[in-house]
Amino acid sequence: MNRLLPLALAAFVLAPFSAPQATEILRWERLPLALPLVVDQERVVFVERNVRVGVPASVGSRLRVQSAAGAIYLLASEPIEPTRLQLQDADTGTVMLLDIAAEPAQDGHPPLEPVRIIEAASPATQTNTDDSSAASAPPVRATPQPVILTRYAAQNLYAPLRTVEPVPGVTRVTLRRDLPLDTLLPTLPVQAHALAAWRLDTLWVSAVRLRNHSAHWLDLDPRALQGHFLTATFQHSTLGPNGTPDDNTVVYLVTRGHGLAQALLPTLAPIDAALNLPVPSHEGGRDAQ
Repeated sequence: MNRLLPLALAAFVLAPFSAPQATEILRWERLPLALPLVVDQERVVFVERNVRVGVPASVGSRLRVQSAAGAIYLLASEPIEPTRLQLQDADTGTVMLLDIAAEPAQDGHPPLEPVRIIEAASPATQTNTDDSSAASAPPVRATPQPVILTRYAAQNLYAPLRTVEPVPGVTRVTLRRDLPLDTLLPTLPVQAHALAAWRLDTLWVSAVRLRNHSAHWLDLDPRALQGHFLTATFQHSTLGPNGTPDDNTVVYLVTRGHGLAQALLPTLAPIDAALNLPVPSHEGGRDAQ
């Protein structure tokens, strides 16, 4: 047994040993986070949420950005001057700012470790864990929920990414892009196309693009909408003639307890088919009897 002990120790010493790579922790407190990069070295940023990355056009092809499963992979192919990136949560709209700068690799410097971003809890949002009733109570909102949802949807479609106001509790929901919308505005020569939808508690807001197919201006009136809607808001009150920059807009439809598909009125069948009337005969009338 004593003769085998040195061999076992030697095998342990010669075996390759790799220490686990450390992860740098950055705390988001609404201040831009500095994130240095090294040219030709990929750096991973863990955010643990589905995010969209806003990259300035000045960076161009010098920075490769990939996002998957709550992680962002950044790879600089050339030096990059200090540049700000925007990370937006696809579900809540929360925006975080990263200040990156890429420099050439230097001899003797170890590779940069991965980064994990955690969000600091605001003192205003901290709750007493011993008070279970307070924790389960729904938040009290000074602004009506239909207004909150409509404003949030409009910001996501029209406002710059950095100006989208985060709303706790709002989540993106699935909306069929090929949803038939022929009955939405049957009295106007417009084409309706579903864009996106969000949910807050029991309310849904669905954004629908409207395009004018006529050669004259159209006035948009919420009373012309056909369906079961809690509120309806047009981004613009008029539509310009077809082919002009003003020939399209968006209407935001708020529903309770269900999405847009369940709020639409059914398509009416032709009158003759609906009544199943017999086809009149032209071969003879009363005189032919």
